[in-house]
Amino acid sequence: MFKGKFEKLIFFIFSCNYSLLLYVYAISNPIKSILKVIQLHQEEHELVRLAAENNRQAQQMIYVKFAPKMLSVCRQYIKDIHHAEDLMITAFMKVFTHLKKFEHKGSFEGWIRRIIVNECLSYIRAQKKVSFLEEECYKEDGFNNIESDFSVADIQFLIDKLPEGYKMIFNLYAIEGYKHQEIANLLSISEGTSKSQLSHARKILQQEIIKLKNYSNGTA
Repeated sequence: MFKGKFEKLIFFIFSCNYSLLLYVYAISNPIKSILKVIQLHQEEHELVRLAAENNRQAQQMIYVKFAPKMLSVCRQYIKDIHHAEDLMITAFMKVFTHLKKFEHKGSFEGWIRRIIVNECLSYIRAQKKVSFLEEECYKEDGFNNIESDFSVADIQFLIDKLPEGYKMIFNLYAIEGYKHQEIANLLSISEGTSKSQLSHARKILQQEIIKLKNYSNGTA
């Protein structure tokens, strides 16, 4: 994840409002931008078509283009970078196997990302590293926002320390943008459990970020 996204995560962790900030882009030349988007879409469509026909060069181009981002996605769920890379490679094999199922109705990157995330979730569950305590009721404590002076590595370190269940749901909701009902269906848990696990994850992160900030300021 890039730094800007982590800054928004800090806002999310400390905000009582679950709505993430929207990105706003200023487009100085909308016609030129639209034409560029159309051209890129056409090029991607052809690249996917060739890769689906087992064209190795096209498959390599897709891998080179998306692998760095997808390794970052795997790393969000899997602490060990070597395991994360192995999972990413396995997931890309599934991407190329199922390319003909991509209908070009949405983002190709988003389609790949869902396969990557599902592969990570399957791995974690197969390792029996995660369990969910069924909770229908939870209380969301209020916190004030906090200025972010932390690095990407700092925040990733704190997320890595979360219990697997908390981390999984935090990543799905705060980073991937899944809704609680979608998470519940994906993980075979109740919607209330998803909400409570996210609440616990945010509370732990809030406490850890405050500790880290106090330590950095010499007030710990």
